[in-house]
Amino acid sequence: MSYDDATFAPDGTDILTWLKDLSAAEEFFDALGVTYDPKVLNTSRLHIMKRMGQYLVAEDFSDLPTGTAATRARAALERAYRDFATSSPLKHRVFKVLEDREPTKAAAPIQVFVPLEELLQPSEISDCGGVATQRCHQSDKVVAAPDALE
Repeated sequence: MSYDDATFAPDGTDILTWLKDLSAAEEFFDALGVTYDPKVLNTSRLHIMKRMGQYLVAEDFSDLPTGTAATRARAALERAYRDFATSSPLKHRVFKVLEDREPTKAAAPIQVFVPLEELLQPSEISDCGGVATQRCHQSDKVVAAPDALE
């Protein structure tokens, strides 16, 4: 299946339904006839596809002829690809995890306090089913200590 204005979706399938049947990013590019650099696609595929989805949601596809709808879908993919071919995903921030992160603000340093008494207490190391374990006195949790029995 590939993009062609004259023969696109000859069975009358609307463009959005047709696109929903695709899965890999490469399938979208091939189906809509958009050329791409595999290096760009490999590093930004999720960002490109998410941005394309944002562009498609902004379009009104109701009552459009199939060819016109396909042309708009193709333009949305080309635009999304250009966004990430020329700059990094960090600049566009299409995912919430990137939207929430302020790039100019350093992460707060984590301060770990270990009381002197904790350091002076002997460790409890035991063999638990062939895996060495160590009990943390402060939290009373047992953690794996693979090098402890060697």
